[in-house]
Amino acid sequence: MPIKTYRPVTPSQRYMSVSTFEEITKGTPEKSLLKPNPKKSGRNNTGSVMVRRRGGGHKRHYRIIDFKRDKIGIPAKVSSIEYDPNRSARIALLFYVDGEKRYILAPEGLRVGDTLMAGPEAEIRVGNVLPMNKIPLGTEIHNIELKPGRGGQIVRSAGASAQLMAREGSYATIKLPSGEVRMVRQACMATIGQVGNADHSNVTLGKAGRSRWLGRRPKVRGVVMNPVDHPMGGGEGKSSGGRHPTTPWGKPTKGYKTRKKRKKSNALIVKRRN
Repeated sequence: MPIKTYRPVTPSQRYMSVSTFEEITKGTPEKSLLKPNPKKSGRNNTGSVMVRRRGGGHKRHYRIIDFKRDKIGIPAKVSSIEYDPNRSARIALLFYVDGEKRYILAPEGLRVGDTLMAGPEAEIRVGNVLPMNKIPLGTEIHNIELKPGRGGQIVRSAGASAQLMAREGSYATIKLPSGEVRMVRQACMATIGQVGNADHSNVTLGKAGRSRWLGRRPKVRGVVMNPVDHPMGGGEGKSSGGRHPTTPWGKPTKGYKTRKKRKKSNALIVKRRN
């Protein structure tokens, strides 16, 4: 998927780039797989801000994605490749032979008209879903389950892929895009291939307004705030208050480890991320 740049007629267009959307099929989304996606603006049910710098943005519908791929042994045909405003990856609409329609994450190389299947008997082909014990070592995979039957939870963003490294006992070892090497149960399902739209990381927004379309508000540094607003605020001239970087609530940041030391899944991590 190539990236398109602009002739700089305006200052903001000098560095702006967009996807060419060549792989997108013309048409409208499947209405039966849409649901309302009301804006939360980073607030919880009491109205308190839980996530800062969220708000505004274009109105969206949520596309119901099938992360479980639990229609075992039933072939499906790819009807279209579509844009999803809620994620970086593209999505593919599948028409199953029993009449059901479902959206999935579109892997790199998937084309309209391809036939996909899920289950232990499926071929080793891009877009098919198999349990870990049926996938050859060294294969690129994505949309990986952490618990059998729960559905894919990791390696779902544009261009991401993990690699199946080894199998021992009831566990398989995979290398994640971050460099982390961890174990998952061999009964867990994974999709063959790399997630599509790999050039998403090369897109440059080019102007502040484009961030606002995505619902991202401006970020204000703590050192330019007042002491009442941030621990690093205040002082004469440029000052950080003589302390290491912290969050607005006083917790250390920039390298401070926040993972729980007694987390059960620590035992499954073979090597930490790079």
